Amino acid sequence: VQLVESGGGLVQPGGSLRLSCVASGNIFNIIAMGWYRQAPGKQRELAATINSRGDIEYADSVKGRFTISRDKARNTVDLQMNSLKPEDTAVYYCHLKMGWSELNDYWGQGTQVTVSS
Repeated sequence: VQLVESGGGLVQPGGSLRLSCVASGNIFNIIAMGWYRQAPGKQRELAATINSRGDIEYADSVKGRFTISRDKARNTVDLQMNSLKPEDTAVYYCHLKMGWSELNDYWGQGTQVTVSS
């Protein structure tokens, strides 16, 4: 299973970016896909996730600014990030959880998002 992210970069405060992730390989029974982020010196944390039923969870810090969406047919998950703040600066990782009796987690290589003037 491979997760390939795209869309990171440098943006000014108040700007927008859209992250995209495509999953390929032996994909079956996806439980959830989403985005986590890790800022320098901090632990990796959830940004947003969407499960197989379409239920969505956002970190409190991004609610109202970030929107997650998923295309089941294409095995993709996107994260639209608006009103970006310097504290959103982090490496963003695509995440996939799948399996039947045994659930496995997969991660992308990460994409850097820098919010700075």
